[in-house]
Amino acid sequence: MISITVITCTYNASSTIERTLHSVLSQDYDRVEHLIVDGKSKDNTCEIIERYIEESNAMNNGHSIHFISEPDKGLYDAMNKALLMAKGDYLVFINAGDTFPSSQTLQQVAASVGEDELLPGVIYGDTDIVDENGNFLRHRHHSAPEKLSWKSFKNGMLVCHQAFYALTSLARAIPYNIIYRYSADVDWCIRVMKEATSEGRPLRNTHQVVAHFLDGGMTTEYHRASLKERFKVMCQHYGLITTIFQHIKFAIRKI
Repeated sequence: MISITVITCTYNASSTIERTLHSVLSQDYDRVEHLIVDGKSKDNTCEIIERYIEESNAMNNGHSIHFISEPDKGLYDAMNKALLMAKGDYLVFINAGDTFPSSQTLQQVAASVGEDELLPGVIYGDTDIVDENGNFLRHRHHSAPEKLSWKSFKNGMLVCHQAFYALTSLARAIPYNIIYRYSADVDWCIRVMKEATSEGRPLRNTHQVVAHFLDGGMTTEYHRASLKERFKVMCQHYGLITTIFQHIKFAIRKI
């Protein structure tokens, strides 16, 4: 069975981190590494994490936890640190506020990979939006396609970052481009899929909801900046003409 590295990047996340840590702690799959990369939080995030480590160790659940807290250059810089630290066969980013749908989620993800087969480059699934109490609100606007390829993202980020399990040997060699402030995750996912394709590795659909994303709105300024940056990412990978055409289609759908 494959091993899975769950990566959680935090900064002043005391209001949301406990739900995430509890979700990882509850996983009944025992081949789990949990990397927690904190940006030197000034609230009590680190104290909460230390208590979590003690609780996990006391449970003897087979999970290994590695925790660092030091200044960084932002979220994507923290993620790059984690890429170099990950030891599992696959890695997934589950940050503060994100959770797994059930205690069997990682077991179900692992079960999608057969014994002795060529390891898929990516294992992916669907995402549901939940409130702060974990109550279902709605399915994510985009749903995971039956067949995913790096070209799929020209139609939008069809697979949520938290539902995107990347083969660690691929991901480690593809750092996040920290030039992007909001959309480095989109760029990274596309590049990981491109590399998987070049190696002849499949992209595996679990046909299950594998992530719960905490509902929360963007400010207008942040949303606009994110859209502008995502346009640049799409132009880089799909070309200007294709990107403009796709955005015209997006606009028509909203009418």
